[in-house]
Amino acid sequence: MREKPDKDENVAAGLLAQCITSLGTLNFPDHLAAWIKSVLATDNVLVVAYFRQRPPEALFMDSRHTAVHRCIESVYLQGAYLLDPFYELHVTQAAEGVYRLLDVAPDHFWRSQYVEDYYNSTTIIDELAFSSNPAEGVSIHVCAGRDATSRRKFSKLELVAAERIAPIITAFSHANWFDLAGTKVIAETNVPQDLIERCERERGVKLSKRQAEVALFILKGHSTASISGQLGISPQTVKVFRRQLYAKCGISSQAELFSLMLPMLGA
Repeated sequence: MREKPDKDENVAAGLLAQCITSLGTLNFPDHLAAWIKSVLATDNVLVVAYFRQRPPEALFMDSRHTAVHRCIESVYLQGAYLLDPFYELHVTQAAEGVYRLLDVAPDHFWRSQYVEDYYNSTTIIDELAFSSNPAEGVSIHVCAGRDATSRRKFSKLELVAAERIAPIITAFSHANWFDLAGTKVIAETNVPQDLIERCERERGVKLSKRQAEVALFILKGHSTASISGQLGISPQTVKVFRRQLYAKCGISSQAELFSLMLPMLGA
C-alpha cells in the first residue's frame, strides 16, 4: 500500500500550486518564497535581477531579521554588488542551477573588507543562489539564506533538496521574468575603466589598468596567489601593483582601499 504524504508535503504541494497559478502576477514572488521556505526552511529570500548593461534590481525581499536586507538599496545595489561572488556568476555566464556562497567565494573572501563592512552586517551565515537566465543578458538569482534568526547552516540533506528543486525554480524564473531584457538599457560598462576614470576625476589619482584590476580583485577577496592566476602574472608582480596602488592612493590597508573605492563603484 502506498504511504500517504505527510502534512509538510501537503503544505509544500499546496504552496507550489499557488506559485503556478500566480505566475505573471504581483503575488508570484510571495508564493515562490513561501514554497521555498516550506522545502528548505530558509530565514530569508531575496530575488535579484542582474543585467549586462545596467545596475541590478531587487525584485523581492523577505526576512524576519531586520538587518538582513537593511542596506540592499543603499549599499549593495549602489555598487557593492560588483564585489559579490554571486554577481560573478552572472558576469561569467555560469550554468543555470543552485550555487552555495561557501563554494563559489574567492579564497580570501571571508577576510575581505566587503565581508567585514557589509556582508557581516546582514547576519547571513549561509546562502544559496538559484541562478537562471530567462532573457539575453539577464540573470535572475533567487537567494535563500540562513541568518541570525536560526543561526544554522544548510545541512547536507537540505543541499540535496536544493539541488532537487533548482530546475523548478529555473522554470519559474523563465516563465515569470522572461520580459526583463528590453527594459532600461544603458551603455555597456567596463568596471576597471570606470574606476580609473572616477579615481582621476574625483580623487586626482591616475591608476593604470593593472592597478585598477588588482584593486578590484583585492576588494572581491582574492589572495595574491589567486590574483596571480586570474591575471596570468607572477605573485611578485601582483605585490608590486598592490604597493603602487596603495602609494598612489595614499593608503596602507584594505579597509582604507574599501572606503576609498566603494563610493566609486557602480552607478
